[in-house]
Amino acid sequence: MPIKNSELILNPDGSIYHLNLKPENISDTIIFVGDQDRVEKITQHFDSIEFSTQKREFKTQTGYYKGKRLTVISTGIGPDNIDIVLNELDALVNINLETRQPKTELSSLNIIRIGTSGSLQKDIPVDAFVLSTYGLDINGMMHFYQLEGITNLEVEDAFIKHTNWDKNKARPIIISNSEYLEKHFESDKTFKGMTGTAGGFYGPQGRVLRLPLQDANLNTKLDNFNYKDFRITNFEMETAAIYGLSKLLGHEALSLNAIIANRATGEFSKDSKKVIENLIQYALDRIVNL
Repeated sequence: MPIKNSELILNPDGSIYHLNLKPENISDTIIFVGDQDRVEKITQHFDSIEFSTQKREFKTQTGYYKGKRLTVISTGIGPDNIDIVLNELDALVNINLETRQPKTELSSLNIIRIGTSGSLQKDIPVDAFVLSTYGLDINGMMHFYQLEGITNLEVEDAFIKHTNWDKNKARPIIISNSEYLEKHFESDKTFKGMTGTAGGFYGPQGRVLRLPLQDANLNTKLDNFNYKDFRITNFEMETAAIYGLSKLLGHEALSLNAIIANRATGEFSKDSKKVIENLIQYALDRIVNL
């Protein structure tokens, strides 16, 4: 049975609704950035650009870097945007948009996030790179999907106990990265650890302006959580959603973060633009050999 028009929404030109893309517009290797202005900070290194489009915060450019075809997409901020971007990218490669039927032979994308983040640990300094081995979802978006087989119940239970997690909040979920991509991108330049993914920037990440927090000590609990080899290295708003949806849809995903602040020491990078540029170059040089 074809997927209904209300579920798989296409634009009048046949492109997917939010991203404004057709299947031929994307590569099988895709770089995610949050900020639309960061797209061209990556594609300025390309030898050529064959396609560009933008709709809302979703900006896409596809071109060639050292002979390899790559796509760069800005996702905007937060797990809700990741839900849009990953589902629509998967539809482009795994659903026939003319018949509106899922394909019998499915394709797997390589998805690499190049982002910025704040470290929660004193030993991970500003200007470092963090490779996320796991995403810790504390925002609840992934609970709308069937999660059997992709979570880590033992560590989740340890985290819930350690933080005295409020039962009115969604159960935390811990999801691993792509081991294939991790092996390709790890080096002595990367720190590893679990990346917390919040559903907001202020209260969900422990920031207080005028509103009091439900748990004023949550950030401290995140900082000192340590169970077997698991600790939380940094905090942002996308990684766990990228890992969760990629696992469910059959794609390879890895999140790389430039550390521009250390919340444990109160430091901020003296040249955040430089560390982001360094991470971009680091990632591009490894992507070429995928």
